[in-house]
Amino acid sequence: MASELQSKLEHLKAYREDRLIIAQYILDNKNYFDELISICFSPSGKNNHKACWILEFVSYKELIWLQPYLDFICENLKHLTDESSLRPIAKVVQLLVNAHYKKDKNNIILSEENLQNIIETSFDWLINDTKVATKAYSIRTLYVLGKHYNWIHPELQIIVGKDYANHSAAYKAVAREVLKKIK
Repeated sequence: MASELQSKLEHLKAYREDRLIIAQYILDNKNYFDELISICFSPSGKNNHKACWILEFVSYKELIWLQPYLDFICENLKHLTDESSLRPIAKVVQLLVNAHYKKDKNNIILSEENLQNIIETSFDWLINDTKVATKAYSIRTLYVLGKHYNWIHPELQIIVGKDYANHSAAYKAVAREVLKKIK
C-alpha cells in the first residue's frame, strides 16, 4: 500500500501551484521529509522526479533540514539521471554550496567529501548531455566552489568557453555572467 506521500506524488501534476501545495504539506508535516529524501534518491522510482520538484521548494524554506542527509545526498548525486530530477537537484546543490560558504542562518556544513562529490557531479552535469538549466546551476555552483579550490575556475573557463558556441541563449547568458566574474 502506498504511503500518503507516495499517493500525493502519484497524483501530482507539474503545475507550480500543485508543487507548492505538496511542498507546504511537507513543511507542515516534517515526519514525511525522510521519505521524501528517500524517494528523491531512488532513481528507478516512478515518482522520483516529482519528489525532487518538492525537495527544491522545501529547500527554499528549510534548507537546514537537509543537514542530517548531506552525506547520503552528496554520495548519491551521481546516480540521478532523469532530466526532470537533475534540474531541481542541481538547484538544491547550488543552495547548499551557497549556504555553506555564506555561513548564514541555514548554517549548512558540507564535509570535504561532500564538496568533492558536488564538484565531480557538477562537472559531470556540465560536460554531459544534460539540459541547459542543470548546466546553468552547475556553472554557478562551480563558480562559488572555485573561490575555494583554485583549480576549478581555470577548468570551468575551458569547458564553458569550448561549449559556448553550441548552446542556447540561456546557457550563453550564464556563461558570460560567470566568465566575467572569473576574470
